[in-house]
Amino acid sequence: MLHLVFEISAEVLARLQNQTAVIFLNNAVLGLLKNSQWQNELAMITPSYVLNDDLILRGIEADLLVDNIVPIDYAEFVKLTVENTPIQTWT
Repeated sequence: MLHLVFEISAEVLARLQNQTAVIFLNNAVLGLLKNSQWQNELAMITPSYVLNDDLILRGIEADLLVDNIVPIDYAEFVKLTVENTPIQTWT
């Protein structure tokens, strides 16, 4: 299963542990920074991805993210959506 996360909350993060794949999008990327309030919860969610264009749009460098978050491009995004069905969206 693929989870698309548009907004981070404690409830959403609790449901994402031990999942197939998680992609953080839009303003959810703001919560992926090291030393964020979500750092411990995010460390337990693997694999975790973030759309690189969302990072660029917000001026965030990849080295500022929690260590297990992997930036991806649109081609990788599409590949993950094809390989991981069904898809759950969290807004």
